Amino acid sequence: MTTANPAATKAITGGEFLIRDVRSDDIFTPEEWTEEHRMMLQTGLDFVAQRIIPNLDRIEALEEGLTPKLLEEVGELGLLGSSVPSELGGMGLDFKSTMLITESIGGAHSFAVSFAAHTGIGTLPILYYGTDEQKKKYIPDLATGTRKGCYCLTEPGSGSDANSGKTSATLNDAGTHYVLNGQKMWITNGGFADIFIVFAKIEDDENLSAFILEREYEGISMNPEEKKMGIKGSSTRQMFLNDVQVPVENLLYERGKGFKIAVNILNIGRIKLGGVVIGACKDAIAGSVKYANTREQFGRPISKYGAIRHKLGEMAIQTYAMETAVYRATQNIEDAIAELATSGMDKGEATLKGIAAFAPECAMMKILSSEVTDYVVDEAVQVHGGMGYSAETPVELAYRNARINRIFEGTNEINRMLTVDMILKKAMKGELDLMTPAMAVKEELTGIPEFKPAPTDIFEKHLSYVKNFKKATLMVAGSAAQKLMMSLAKEQEILMGIADMAVWTYAAESVVLRAQKIAVNQSPEAAAIPTDMMQTYLCWAADRIHMVGKEALMGFAEGDELKMMLMGMKRFTKVEPFNTKEARRRVAQVMIDKNNYAF
Repeated sequence: MTTANPAATKAITGGEFLIRDVRSDDIFTPEEWTEEHRMMLQTGLDFVAQRIIPNLDRIEALEEGLTPKLLEEVGELGLLGSSVPSELGGMGLDFKSTMLITESIGGAHSFAVSFAAHTGIGTLPILYYGTDEQKKKYIPDLATGTRKGCYCLTEPGSGSDANSGKTSATLNDAGTHYVLNGQKMWITNGGFADIFIVFAKIEDDENLSAFILEREYEGISMNPEEKKMGIKGSSTRQMFLNDVQVPVENLLYERGKGFKIAVNILNIGRIKLGGVVIGACKDAIAGSVKYANTREQFGRPISKYGAIRHKLGEMAIQTYAMETAVYRATQNIEDAIAELATSGMDKGEATLKGIAAFAPECAMMKILSSEVTDYVVDEAVQVHGGMGYSAETPVELAYRNARINRIFEGTNEINRMLTVDMILKKAMKGELDLMTPAMAVKEELTGIPEFKPAPTDIFEKHLSYVKNFKKATLMVAGSAAQKLMMSLAKEQEILMGIADMAVWTYAAESVVLRAQKIAVNQSPEAAAIPTDMMQTYLCWAADRIHMVGKEALMGFAEGDELKMMLMGMKRFTKVEPFNTKEARRRVAQVMIDKNNYAF
């Protein structure tokens, strides 16, 4: 008789993927979308195809009134209010469904930024932190697009260090209004927004507070539109506040708690960015496949050449792995929200706490998705050759637009350091037991190696590789924390290396579990191409984890200790040889035959 393992039945929490085995039936995969979900996705895709793509030039030229009008149109379809409860004029969908809607707008170039800013940072602070009166006053109009929202946090002297902002708020003598003075920059939707979420410090407070402002308030002025490398069709302005009178009832949440709002809304924005770029990547790959099938050189379509097939295959594999990881994290968040709501917690508070529980995964998905997108659009330009460099083609636009994603929602460097910091803090609070598995890895390195036969099942074999990737990550993180202790926070290069190892490990595990789930629930034949993707991705990830891990180790260890851990790194990143060339060709061929992104 066996005793059930409580850890195996307890819901996974943020960062725990590093120390816990996950089963394929524990994760959500895109194959599980319902027919209703697919209809929602198609609604967004149709809107983009019919209303955005034909008007791209006008959007990019910032034609006055066009983007606000398009936001109102998409609002009429209900897509702006997907996360808003029905009693406030929205659709009241779960978190996973709102992510799918975000993906559906991902191919809309600059409009996707306007959409995401309005539905995210322009609406959610009021929805999750507002009083009942504030919600009733503002949310229904934001849910329909009658009024548009924006978010005003960044200042000329405060970017990543948002809490250092200088914008001030002073209570007037009558106690009826706060008087705001200061400057904000990089305000997405600033040119047409009606509602502003503005962060400022009240008098001598150390921490920010948040306020709801309306465009009609006197003292608000804007600079002309910023000239940007990409997302030119997204309104971006500087904002000046000169003795702006804000009613005291427009203080959002509590005094001095604005930074908490900013952090939690950024968590949402980070994983939502993953949803946006899934759509953008699929769109860029589809365009590249269509071009490769029609562009002929030396008497035949370029899609018949190995160099092009390599690119198409790898673009699809990286996107597939990223999509899998993003929706895995999304379902974990959804499950956490549902559990908190079931316990009696208010839905809004449950949403914030559920997302905060997986803040490390949110940061990781922001890093992964933005960097996969940069890779995909760069290769899309290359597939198009000289035409890819022409402003006549959408891939040129996609290439420029993608670059901002590594800066949005906190730079990727900040997010890498946050990933490690948040996981270590969870360990220090006793929420994660990192020490036991880290010590076990250390004992394994110094002990006599066990030579166990490799699993014969292909998925179990690749899950054993993932387990070793986790050991490699724990080895570096544990040794660095032990050796450097309090100075680890200053060793940013090492922290970023550990974060990369964690990100690739999470994505690798996700893609193995997805392929395994398809094989179990559908058939081995249906899983053939996903298995090709799985094997190719794990070969890729193993090499990169080894390279980054080795560099991190050499940054703090030396002598025999370094030699021992380098040997461990080599052992933990060893995978069997696999013909990735032929696998990529098979992946590419499926898309070439269907003339589209096919996964």
